[in-house]
Amino acid sequence: MSTPTEGWHGWDAYARFYDWENAQTVGRRDVRFWADLAGRADGTVLELGCGTGRLSVPVARKARRFVGVDRSAAMLRKLRARLRRARLTARASLVRGDIRELPFRADRRCQLVMAPYGMLQSLLSDDDLAATLHGVARVLAPGGTFGVDLAPGLPRWGEYARRVGLRGPMSGGRRVTLIESVRQVPGQGLTVFDQEFVETRRGRRKSYPVSIAFRTLSVPEMIERLEAAGFAVDAVLGGYRQEAWSPDAEIWVVIARRR
Repeated sequence: MSTPTEGWHGWDAYARFYDWENAQTVGRRDVRFWADLAGRADGTVLELGCGTGRLSVPVARKARRFVGVDRSAAMLRKLRARLRRARLTARASLVRGDIRELPFRADRRCQLVMAPYGMLQSLLSDDDLAATLHGVARVLAPGGTFGVDLAPGLPRWGEYARRVGLRGPMSGGRRVTLIESVRQVPGQGLTVFDQEFVETRRGRRKSYPVSIAFRTLSVPEMIERLEAAGFAVDAVLGGYRQEAWSPDAEIWVVIARRR
């Protein structure tokens, strides 16, 4: 497969299997962190790249008002259904849009903007990251909080081809096998995941190819870009239990404040 040139490429196709894969990998380990942060925000919470709502629903339960933005219509359809089932539609709204050009007026004043699950690493250029950070500063109230998490281990991810990663049942009597390849693109600082989800149901087999890319961002790079966009960094954590930061931590969390 070719290297994605835009970070949003591949996510519509991924929507069919996103929840299935994440239930077996990320699970709920970050849910309490983001929900607690939302519960302390005295106003609107905006989630960048809300996807199918793995975090959005528990966050919306805690937030005074929740807004989710995502470019993928397929992802948002799943989230809308989840919000209806949870009876949260009165306090939550969804917008299909590009996080590089947030489709909100400058007078929208959010108290918390969250970019979980390595969302900012799906921005594959410095220009895209700068545009997103300046957009967040525009809609965040002075003193409001911006929470970002980063996956630190991407450059160390070993390359491999067509390895069976996961197997298991899905709803509707389907069984799915994930066959995954990983490529490093050092010149661009990208890690590309070429995935093939093979779905079997009643003896019929169908393949769904997905290719998504993430960009390596270090904590010093993230801090520099945040400060350039008008933020002050309050904390850098080494996990969702607020562990001390370490270069070897499984996840990095940056908490910033709009000046």
